[in-house]
Amino acid sequence: MFRYLTAGESHGPQLTAIVEGIPAGLKLTEEQINQDLIRRQGGYGRGDRMKIETDRVRLLSGVRWGETLGSPITLVVENHDWANWDEKMSPYEEHRDESIAVTRARPGHADLPGALKYNHRDVRNILERSSARETGVRVAVGALAKAYLAAFGIRVDGCVVELGGVKATRPNVSAEELKKLVAASPLYTYDPAAEKDMIAMIDWAHSEGNTLGGVVEVRVTGVPIGLGSHVQWDRRLDARLAAAVMSIQAFKGVEIGAGFEAARTPGSKVHDEIFYDAARKGTPGNPTGFYRTGNNAGGLEGGISNGEELVVRGAMKPIPTLYTPLKSVDIVTKEAYEATVERSDVCAVPAASVVAETVVAIEIANAFMEKFGGDSIAETSRNYASYLEYLREY
Repeated sequence: MFRYLTAGESHGPQLTAIVEGIPAGLKLTEEQINQDLIRRQGGYGRGDRMKIETDRVRLLSGVRWGETLGSPITLVVENHDWANWDEKMSPYEEHRDESIAVTRARPGHADLPGALKYNHRDVRNILERSSARETGVRVAVGALAKAYLAAFGIRVDGCVVELGGVKATRPNVSAEELKKLVAASPLYTYDPAAEKDMIAMIDWAHSEGNTLGGVVEVRVTGVPIGLGSHVQWDRRLDARLAAAVMSIQAFKGVEIGAGFEAARTPGSKVHDEIFYDAARKGTPGNPTGFYRTGNNAGGLEGGISNGEELVVRGAMKPIPTLYTPLKSVDIVTKEAYEATVERSDVCAVPAASVVAETVVAIEIANAFMEKFGGDSIAETSRNYASYLEYLREY
């Protein structure tokens, strides 16, 4: 089972994660993880914090000589801005300074409900942990999951499909060409024409002290038939993917395949018809010979992967920290004020596509481990090969 915990505050000394479940024998380097950390910090519309932080991971346990040991893996991403916050965020009583308390809750953040829940009069005690800065180390965890999945031919790719109301049109090109388009885009999208309009929207929002949201998409190729299960609600893979995507800060919606559009479409045009071709049996990606000509289901039926490409989208709201602050109330004096402005982005949708990519990878890795087990990559590979051979005989 792939499980992990993260710890750390936005302006604390570091972000930490402990990951358990990665089997022994997986080739792994810090650079593999850093590639995704660099992508998370990119994207047009990011704020000044990205000029301070240069996120790089340190592997502190569970890896020896470039291979996982099967024991817990400790990941650390340092906060370089900690030097300016060492007393403000100090764990020691002697550094307490009530004069710097933040008491003006920001609309759209966890500030007010968090302060009420945990009995705080300083909302910094909430905002430091609720910050999307936490996704820095979560992306590192997801990079581990992607490395694990890659060992079995499974690939996870994220991109931006809508930003500020501007929708991208998917070009009719190969998956490899699509990946190149996304990699070359400052907004991690595949539509150059839409990208220009998206950039114009970000520039407008910046000039107005406003923020923008959007929709990101994650596609997973090479997913075998049979991950997840229909037998209990918490074993349904679609439910687990939805929970993972909704756990990302500022996400307010998720859909799989045709998603909400399926609710507006007759069933005859929604459900993917099933065909069989003996000539396809045993070909790469199709051990059974069964196939579909559409993928409105997004690779999942009844909570189980069906062998088609898995497609998940998430909707991110505009970042609630505005440089033209919204109205709020001081939680101590109860006076009306304009909300506190913390350093923020105009738009973090491109970065969110990387985060979505990695949390989806974690859930697919977890489901794969549940299905095929194994304390080492070699053992898992044998189990997986045996399952594929079974499918070929179906």
